[in-house]
Amino acid sequence: MKIAYISSYPPRECGIATFNNNLLRAIGHDKATVSEDSFVVAMNDSDSINTYEYPKEVEYIIRQENQKDYIRGADYINTSLADACILEHEFGIFGGECGVYILPLLARLKKPLITIFHTILKDPSYMQLTIIREIAKHSSRIIVMSHRAVGFLTSIYGIDYSKIQLIEHGVPDLEAKRNNPVKQSLPFKNRRVLFTFGLIGRNKGLETMIEALPAIVKNHPDVMYVILGTTHPGVIRNSGEEYRDSLKRLAQKLDVERNLTFINKFVSEEELFDYLTACDVYVTPYLNEAQITSGTLSYAVGAGAAVVSTPYWHAQELLADNRGRLFDFRDANALAENINELLDDNGKLKELKANAYEYGLHLRWPMTGQVFIDVLEEAISKYLIEMEKAGKQIIDPDMMPAFSLAHIQRLTDDTGIVQHAKYGIPNLKEGYCLDDNARALILAILAYQQNKSKVALDLLPIYLSYIQYMQLDNGNFRNFLSFNRNYLDEVGSEDSFGRTIWSLGYLISNAPNNSYREFGTDLFLKSVPHFRALKHLRGIGNTMIGLSKYMEAHPYDEHIRAQMDMLVIPLKDAYKTNKIGSWHWFEEKMTYDNGILPLALFSYYEVSQDKEALDIALESMEFLTQKTLIHGYLNPVGNDGWLYRDGGDMALYDQQAIETMAMVLMYFKAYLITKDLVYIKQMNLSYQWFLGENSLRVPLYDHETKGCGDGLQEYGVNRNQGAESTLAYWISHLMVLQALESEYQYIQSSELTAMQKEAI
Repeated sequence: MKIAYISSYPPRECGIATFNNNLLRAIGHDKATVSEDSFVVAMNDSDSINTYEYPKEVEYIIRQENQKDYIRGADYINTSLADACILEHEFGIFGGECGVYILPLLARLKKPLITIFHTILKDPSYMQLTIIREIAKHSSRIIVMSHRAVGFLTSIYGIDYSKIQLIEHGVPDLEAKRNNPVKQSLPFKNRRVLFTFGLIGRNKGLETMIEALPAIVKNHPDVMYVILGTTHPGVIRNSGEEYRDSLKRLAQKLDVERNLTFINKFVSEEELFDYLTACDVYVTPYLNEAQITSGTLSYAVGAGAAVVSTPYWHAQELLADNRGRLFDFRDANALAENINELLDDNGKLKELKANAYEYGLHLRWPMTGQVFIDVLEEAISKYLIEMEKAGKQIIDPDMMPAFSLAHIQRLTDDTGIVQHAKYGIPNLKEGYCLDDNARALILAILAYQQNKSKVALDLLPIYLSYIQYMQLDNGNFRNFLSFNRNYLDEVGSEDSFGRTIWSLGYLISNAPNNSYREFGTDLFLKSVPHFRALKHLRGIGNTMIGLSKYMEAHPYDEHIRAQMDMLVIPLKDAYKTNKIGSWHWFEEKMTYDNGILPLALFSYYEVSQDKEALDIALESMEFLTQKTLIHGYLNPVGNDGWLYRDGGDMALYDQQAIETMAMVLMYFKAYLITKDLVYIKQMNLSYQWFLGENSLRVPLYDHETKGCGDGLQEYGVNRNQGAESTLAYWISHLMVLQALESEYQYIQSSELTAMQKEAI
């Protein structure tokens, strides 16, 4: 089998790079099973692809902050002969917020993916939590290197235990040399050596070891503390060698500068092994427990070193059963006591080394590589089986979150639904708006229809009452209301008017009782005189959808039918006027809530059977599809610039949830009219935008709050979860469930018809 690796890679000085190089060689050692043509997609921490002179196995380079490189990287892997892909994951080696740019690559992969998590945080941010979950979703297998990491993934990140496998950090397959050249080097010769290696930064706690030196030197004047390694590149960029210089000053202050040596270089594994086997005690004085994996600690144990360490998570596991000694964080006295005891008692020192060496034998790369080969073979086999099963059902309800009105309830008080939120908390300063309460009314009706939700039934009169409160004596509507119930406008927008008519029409055709239907009918009929004044297409479109719903309950109401006939004229005229060449749209630009316009014409066709309306609806829908749904996921027109007929690229970001809801509703209506299952597929693809099938591959739906982020930005998700976005998600969710039922009924009837024809 041929493997593609996604990772940083030597000569880049990075622990992940070294690990991946070792893993590639360990897996590739089995030449009968693994192809020599396996390759690396290297992560570059520079905008130049020429920063490093990579070896021949690096076939593709991704510049960390270049989003397009990730997409091209996925294409490169997909068109290669790779059978599987291994991802080395560390937040810091990928671009975007918390490394979010890796998600679009993984979503496009058409190969089984094995992910190795090098960092699992106990208290992740929302973005970090989301990224780990999304990576896990795309992975056939997840590899971690400690038992605690397994626990974190299951309890904190909610990842299925059966998907996770523990494979401890590999170590070099080397033995100590009889004539070790390091022992004859100046810092080691005739010395008792304490040793630390790795990239230097403040989190390493090296000052604790230096603070312990006076008490150690007092008993053992021949002690030398050797620190091997360069300063971390990120530290160099921000503060130069400030930390290293501070350590030197501390040693001078404590009068132990003659017992401290820095070796400022990045060494090969073989050299490192010489250092580890030459030292007397290896020390990792890290400052806090939050280190789930330490490659340096694994190497020390693998080399059979006597280790004294602070009790960070990996050390607690790896140094158990007398394979090392632990001391508390920042406790220089305890560190000095441990080291003095070991240097005083050669028997105890040898015992620690022997225990570490014995345990390290099963960590050596040849054995670790074979375990990875087994994982890869299993992943490839399962992936092929899954591919055979895929595609049989268009909508998979098991992939959808459980329905919940928790966040809707959180946003709703006895006045109505609050329009904005700060994160998941209602922002009362922004008050209420008619648009959101109209949408909330539709959601409440849908939820009661499908789930017989008592919560929805209790919420419904609140939203209906808000609509009544905002209606003027002349039948028009205000839109905005402050939290203290003061009107903030004289007359609302045409958009808010149209959405309100939509909600009232929906209520009239689907009311849970006559009282609500009669109340809604009064509000609806009072507003009719204002239909003629509508000028804006989306206000017209929303109103037409509401009128079609009213006509479901009153199919012989000629007055309302005449209103629809009147309103469809400007919609048709706008399309005919603006349709030029390949531009098949109602305006000279695509802006917001675009799916509403074809949906309005579909709704009119249901009432009128007007063939021209249907043709325009289908043609404009296809144009919208070609602009936003051709990459296998929905990429709606961004609010940050729109899309113009006269040229220029479509705005990609500030994508809004109401745009997605409109697409979901449009495709479902197209299916109901045509019975073409393609539209169910397109509806489901649009809905999946909420759950992470989008240009950044991050979900906007929040499983914790049951709300939805207020849009997709270039940097990630807008974490505010206002009414508009959350209502758009749950309306889409319920419509998809309706579509699932319709799909099932259609397939069943088609199969029955086919059987009847065969019988004839």
